[in-house]
Amino acid sequence: MPSRSQHDAFDNHASPFCSMRGKPGGIVKTADIVVIGAGIVGAAIAFGLLGKGKKVMVLDGAPEDFRASRANFGLIWVQGKGEGIPSYQAITQQSASEWDEFARKVREIARLPLTMEQKGGLILCLGDKEWSARSAKNERLAAQQPGREPDTVMLERDELSRLLPGVRLGQEVVGASFGRTDGHVNPLELLTSLHVAIRRLGGAVSFGTPVLNVRPTSLGFEIVTDKETFAAEKVVLAAGLSTPGLAAPLGMRVPLKPQRGQILVTERMRPFLPFPASGLRQTGEGTVTIGATQEDVGLDISTTVSAASRLAARAVRIVPALEHATIVRQWSGLRIKSPDGAPIYDRSRRYPGAFVASCHSGVTLAAYHAHGVADAVIAGALDDHMSAFAPERFDVQKCA
Repeated sequence: MPSRSQHDAFDNHASPFCSMRGKPGGIVKTADIVVIGAGIVGAAIAFGLLGKGKKVMVLDGAPEDFRASRANFGLIWVQGKGEGIPSYQAITQQSASEWDEFARKVREIARLPLTMEQKGGLILCLGDKEWSARSAKNERLAAQQPGREPDTVMLERDELSRLLPGVRLGQEVVGASFGRTDGHVNPLELLTSLHVAIRRLGGAVSFGTPVLNVRPTSLGFEIVTDKETFAAEKVVLAAGLSTPGLAAPLGMRVPLKPQRGQILVTERMRPFLPFPASGLRQTGEGTVTIGATQEDVGLDISTTVSAASRLAARAVRIVPALEHATIVRQWSGLRIKSPDGAPIYDRSRRYPGAFVASCHSGVTLAAYHAHGVADAVIAGALDDHMSAFAPERFDVQKCA
């Protein structure tokens, strides 16, 4: 998360945008494209747009807004994604294949560290029931893409033990699913690096600038905030849980709901876990992150003892040595979920310069957002893959 001093450093740079006197009480600043939302989704799209020569302004919300980008597990994750939604599976695979190059570009431009590994990832199975369910899911996903080598392989306990020589596994661990293209990244480094890269590419990020409304004009859109007004030919709504309210006046229905996830963090430990796992990963600093719950509790980001107990108990069943680790932090965040869990990408039919981008896999899909989604915004049309994520799919499901 950018510090206050980083915010000040950004604000102290001369603005690259043209300003002109607007209506009383505000100044109109112009850009080619305004991206609403400075989380990982919005920042990755802005990064891609700037790399293609567009003048971009990114508007961030209020400090107290719910921020999934600052409370996530940091996984680049392919396995398990997109069952029953082949297009989701395809863009996840595409993004994972582009992530190394994407990270290289971000590092090169931001000139900041971005810790990222993509050596594979594990879904650990406790007991035969979990093993059978995971194996069957992998087979169903592979069947959606006949002719393609599967992304995952099931490892029995002996194979898993050889892969994790520094880990004494719990007795209940029967094996794991290994995703060859999975990985992890420091999500706060990613977010900060994207913000800095946007500025270095000539864009701007305005922090603490909640958008009040988006007004169509003859030349595009006016984006009204409590500070000033921005004018742009196009606008991208990537504001997380605030997106539905901003999209509705532009003729777009974006059905989203929050889902709480709680996470535990241990003290720093010697390196022992060389691969990230779903629910268990060791960071470059040595801490072990344990999570995450899936709770439908509305806009509640409180933490609970019951969740901490469940998370810790499962972690100890997998790696008994964690029983002696000290928990130093517990936090929660809200995932942004659509009814089927897949992303929502849309373009307004009424006002074609307005776009929506929303997903709960912002880290995994960051490379796709910087490339595929940015291209679609510039072209003014969704490609075939993106059209599959329009919210009209929920109308079809309802009528089926």
